[in-house]
Amino acid sequence: MAGNSQRRGRRLTSKAGAPKGTGGKNKDSLAGRGRTLPADERPWHKGYSGTEKLPQRTAWKQDKERRAAVEEGRAPKIGQPGSKDTTWGRGGGRGVPVGRGAATGGRGGKPTSRSGPRVTPGRKSNPSKDTPELLVGRNPVLEALRANVPATALYTAQGIDMDDRINEIIRTAADRGIANLEISRAELDRMTGGVLHQGVGLQVPPFAYQPFEDMVAAALEQQAPLLVALDGVTDPRNLGAVIRSAAAFGAQGVFVPERRAAGITATAWRTSAGAAARVPVAQVTNLTRSLKACRDAGFMVVGLDADGDTDLYNLEAAVGPLVVVVGSEGRGLSRLVGETCDLTVSIPMISEVESLNASVAAAVALAEVARRRSVEL
Repeated sequence: MAGNSQRRGRRLTSKAGAPKGTGGKNKDSLAGRGRTLPADERPWHKGYSGTEKLPQRTAWKQDKERRAAVEEGRAPKIGQPGSKDTTWGRGGGRGVPVGRGAATGGRGGKPTSRSGPRVTPGRKSNPSKDTPELLVGRNPVLEALRANVPATALYTAQGIDMDDRINEIIRTAADRGIANLEISRAELDRMTGGVLHQGVGLQVPPFAYQPFEDMVAAALEQQAPLLVALDGVTDPRNLGAVIRSAAAFGAQGVFVPERRAAGITATAWRTSAGAAARVPVAQVTNLTRSLKACRDAGFMVVGLDADGDTDLYNLEAAVGPLVVVVGSEGRGLSRLVGETCDLTVSIPMISEVESLNASVAAAVALAEVARRRSVEL
């Protein structure tokens, strides 16, 4: 109404007051929530197809959808429980791809599958390498206990659904004197950083690496010194398998780079089937420098390469002090490592397969070295 601006007692300031900032307190809410799990990986979705135990609510949803589909004469829109591996640290499409150089040192093959633990959206799992590792999932924990992986504590969620695996996990842990701590599911979620744990976690202490110089000295005291070096192998399952092969064919040690390479984790322990407790493993700052040190100590350094100079079956140096170098899963031997090797060796293959998995190639090479030594020594 005209003239209101001149009325007595009018308000001269805004009712809202001065705007207040958050001071950055809510900035985390603006960050991305991470990868959204597909329907077939969500235990609460009717399209769930994972290997974890099917929740009762989800089973009810799927049964309801089946009945509706029958009435409408159509296919039910539900998942197939048990058809997709959703447990942490197991196969299910996470193997190392086979491509040229994946194991024999050629170039080309690129990883086509994901790796690492499944993490719920918006959470991250970044454990420090100097702190105990928490291995989670019913199958991984059970396999680790069966393989006698060193452990300091077993965590189980309160109200966990007991099945044969959980019963064996608790019984095996008790037999080994491992403390069983029952905690809330929320606390276990916090400890695992959002990893889908299936209500159970096994705490594994940091691995004690052998000093590189001590490992080399101990190997030279043997009648047939043999060491294995890994050049940028990033999959702990491959590392564990190589350690197992090294133990089987008489190698006195394995050494790996500290950076951009897999270390001894619970997954590597489990894959080695306990061999990591018998074969010394060393971490080195510079792999090229360590290989040169081996050469100076009297070792012949041999690298596996798809385009190697020598056929594995014609490797006469196998009977002497030897270091077998295995390249990474994707790019094979790096340039500097390849130049440091005294010799590059290829594995002859009959079929059209371009290369072998890193751990398989290491096993083939070590088996041939052991065969030659058994004949000539």
